[in-house]
Amino acid sequence: MAKIARMDSNAKPIVVVGSINIDLVARAERVPVAGETVHSSDFQMHPGGKGANQAVAVARLGYPVRMIGHVGSDAFGEELRAQLVRSGVDASSVQTSKGPSGVAMIAVAPNGNNAIVVTPGANAFVSPRDVDDHADAIGEAGVVLTQLEIPLETVEYLGTLCARLEIPLILDPAPAKVLPADLLHSVSWLTPNETEIGCCVTEMRHSSNRRETSEIIDVLLEQCRNGVVLKMGSRGSYLATKDGFRQHVNAFPVSAVDTTAAGDAFNGAFAVALMLGRSPLESAQFAAAAGAVSVTRAGAQPSMPTMEEVNIMLTRSARAD
Repeated sequence: MAKIARMDSNAKPIVVVGSINIDLVARAERVPVAGETVHSSDFQMHPGGKGANQAVAVARLGYPVRMIGHVGSDAFGEELRAQLVRSGVDASSVQTSKGPSGVAMIAVAPNGNNAIVVTPGANAFVSPRDVDDHADAIGEAGVVLTQLEIPLETVEYLGTLCARLEIPLILDPAPAKVLPADLLHSVSWLTPNETEIGCCVTEMRHSSNRRETSEIIDVLLEQCRNGVVLKMGSRGSYLATKDGFRQHVNAFPVSAVDTTAAGDAFNGAFAVALMLGRSPLESAQFAAAAGAVSVTRAGAQPSMPTMEEVNIMLTRSARAD
């Protein structure tokens, strides 16, 4: 696809309603299995949380974005808010809740694979009232991004508001759980990975093979407004739309350092491309390029690419073709 130019400064902003975490990252020779202890070769702390990651992904691409969420009253809280601001995110709608901020403990293997345990902390206090309090900001959005690291009740309430205001909602269904039908009906784009998609629909949550995944996509398309983008890591993604379009989107070959937040880079970039008038297929290709850049460096928010970096990746791929 062609490179994406810088956007109009008067563009409708993207609004992210979601989690804000501190990531505690340990690099080890492998991700431990149940009951195993492994030595870590390095430890770092990075700002993270799927919501904040996606907001930073949008901001790094030069697109206006506002974050709605909660940080804790602990030592991490103000730094997490400040990091959002430094990244170019409008954090005026980020509230402080008494108690700890959200924490993610991440083990990363040399090949970039990871395992993550998330403690919600302040994210558990993101409520329907927050949606109401910031309804004007949500109403001004061109698209809204959300995830499942905040209470499902809040995500459902947000979905109802977006449907009423006719604002596209992109839902990253992570951590995986069964999604209520009413929520799916309010979602424009659902972006699960291969593990999460099997949990989205009650009667198919134990599905694992390719045929069953196709069946799940068909069921989800009957309920979602626009389509499904299945994220498949190094194997790319699969785009399926309500009007019957189906397309595998190739991944960009890179040497992975850390896959943490690659899906968040994908979602943020997908939203930006849609807002810039690109087709769903072009948007998925642009998102794949953003995800590829992100896995070449460590950390969640520190790995988010700029527009220039994504365009370089796209150009390199075009030349290879």
